[in-house]
Amino acid sequence: MCGIAGIITSPDRRIDQALIKRMTDAIIHRGPDEAGIYTAGGVGLGHRRLSIIDIKSGQQPMTSSDGDVTIVYNGEIYNFVEIRAELEAKGYHFKTRCDTEVILYAYHAWGPDSVKRIRGMFAYVIYDNRSKQIFMTRDRLGIKPLFYAPVGDRTILFGSELKALAAHPDFVRNLRKESMEDYFSLGYVAEPHTIYKNVF
Repeated sequence: MCGIAGIITSPDRRIDQALIKRMTDAIIHRGPDEAGIYTAGGVGLGHRRLSIIDIKSGQQPMTSSDGDVTIVYNGEIYNFVEIRAELEAKGYHFKTRCDTEVILYAYHAWGPDSVKRIRGMFAYVIYDNRSKQIFMTRDRLGIKPLFYAPVGDRTILFGSELKALAAHPDFVRNLRKESMEDYFSLGYVAEPHTIYKNVF
């Protein structure tokens, strides 16, 4: 289990790395082995790592060798060996044996459609420096969580747990009445909602 968290805002705004650290520290239990932060042009990506595959070289955030694409990821990809072979046939070279790098280069090669090739349980956020766009996704069943919330003016927070978002000073903890009713009657809050208003 790992954890991801971050801030996405307008390109002219500087991301305070201390805020990313605060958000990832809130989910340290998800990844006590390592922490990493990436910031560029209104994007801040943070990662807490529990080292399982390729312990020495699977640090995150991970950036492609050409600097075009950066990822933070939590999960397990069941078919990463097959996808890696496809990418190697296209001329991609790998420095690690981890599934993170496979997702990174799959996106580099095929863009957002790359997620259609992936089988597994996952949540990841990619910053594409070529298009200056963010791509956020999780597995079809939602096994690996990924929450996001708009805050303030032109800013979105994301994280593996609500507590990562709540660690940001602009996060507002407004309880959603309907979610409270769901929780007390069903024992859970139905998607796409959470216990808080404007958090998904």
